[in-house]
Amino acid sequence: MPDLDVVRLLTAKRDGARLDPDAIAALVRAYTDGDVPDYQMAAFLMAAFIRGMDETESAAYTRAMLYSGEVLDLSDVEGTKVDKHSTGGVGDKVSLLLAPLVAACGVPVPMISGRGLGHTGGTLDKLEAIPGFRTDLGVEAYRQQLADIGVVMIGQTAEIAPADKKLYALRDVTGTVESIPLIAASIMSKKLAEGIDALVLDVKAGRGAFMKSTTEARRLAEALVGIGQEFGKPTVALLTRMDAPLGRAVGNGPETAEAIRALHSVDPLGGEIDDLMEVTLALAGEMVHLGGGATSVQHGRQLAEAAVRDGFAWGVMREMVEAQGGDVSVMDDPDALHGAPVATVEAPDAASAGFVTEIDAFEVGLAAVALGAGRAKKEDDVDPKAGYVLLKKPGEAVAPGEPLAHVYASHADQANPERLAAAFSFGESAPAASGMVLDRLDAAGWRSRSASGAGEPAAA
Repeated sequence: MPDLDVVRLLTAKRDGARLDPDAIAALVRAYTDGDVPDYQMAAFLMAAFIRGMDETESAAYTRAMLYSGEVLDLSDVEGTKVDKHSTGGVGDKVSLLLAPLVAACGVPVPMISGRGLGHTGGTLDKLEAIPGFRTDLGVEAYRQQLADIGVVMIGQTAEIAPADKKLYALRDVTGTVESIPLIAASIMSKKLAEGIDALVLDVKAGRGAFMKSTTEARRLAEALVGIGQEFGKPTVALLTRMDAPLGRAVGNGPETAEAIRALHSVDPLGGEIDDLMEVTLALAGEMVHLGGGATSVQHGRQLAEAAVRDGFAWGVMREMVEAQGGDVSVMDDPDALHGAPVATVEAPDAASAGFVTEIDAFEVGLAAVALGAGRAKKEDDVDPKAGYVLLKKPGEAVAPGEPLAHVYASHADQANPERLAAAFSFGESAPAASGMVLDRLDAAGWRSRSASGAGEPAAA
């Protein structure tokens, strides 16, 4: 490491200087190889956290992590490969529906996902609630399954962005997680390494999201889309609400069961989980359009709606479960994933006459972690059955003593329904209805969206 003066680089960043991309690449490479100790890299992360990183630095940092391992080449798989990433929320099982749904529309979806940490759930934990489902496929099996059935969902392999894995662990213990440039580079280095041709992002804002304000969420979306464009990958971000849990299920088994039912019900496009389907179909329209399967975003959404109605999406999901070793019987009996409820949360007599006005997603997420559905530390195990099914959502009428939610867990003594009950608020009138999709960003800038997929230039 004779050409890398780490102390000089750290001092420059501390003082607000813009770092040369080659210096950033050399630093990340040296740290990944073990030539730079944790304490020096922690100093760099803190300097970047406080001083920020401009677009050139962020792209260089992303590139360094991206090329720290294998960048998959999926050019031998026919079609435009499109993935989706969510910044995380409570009840967010969208990926479980979306990946097979988009594949059913003829667009291949290679998806590498993560586990839950803190109050937000993880796609891998939800998939592994299906007995036998393997998320640890190697690169060749990943490529082959994508070619065979058009969709594959796995966890990060040792070959993909190893620098990011090491740096994220360091950020987690040095108070440097909440940095938009560092977050964006972490997300995009993994996604770009998958072998994708295009990417759609679900950037969530609200109490249950990582980004609580729309201002923060917009800044993150801009950083993510900017990196995608820098690497020549068409990238679209939707800004979506995350104040109340998405859908009615929270927890790995309950959410996976809800995802299966959403693709295989009598009226899958409406009714009880319209918020979940609104987000899913909005993202699907974008993905199908980017993948060349539709002439417009609206056309892509229409194709996705048809794939749900005619059962094609459910069929592709079943193929994926079978291909990855999962018990396909759950596709016909999804309730087996969580069993019978161990407790019921009821509306309090004094406070509940009228309507549910709010359900605090953050508090629901924390309650689910305490129940066993999530993990406080990365090494914690999760109870695949643990979680909730909400019988009432904001805007719905409620009477004193009426059931608000069912509680699921492997052990009844873990239920603690009082904690979930505290997340509900009530009032005499229903809150105003609001759409789930707040805004849309692509290379041309921000454009407000309606649930139908139409876009208008955002107000200044």
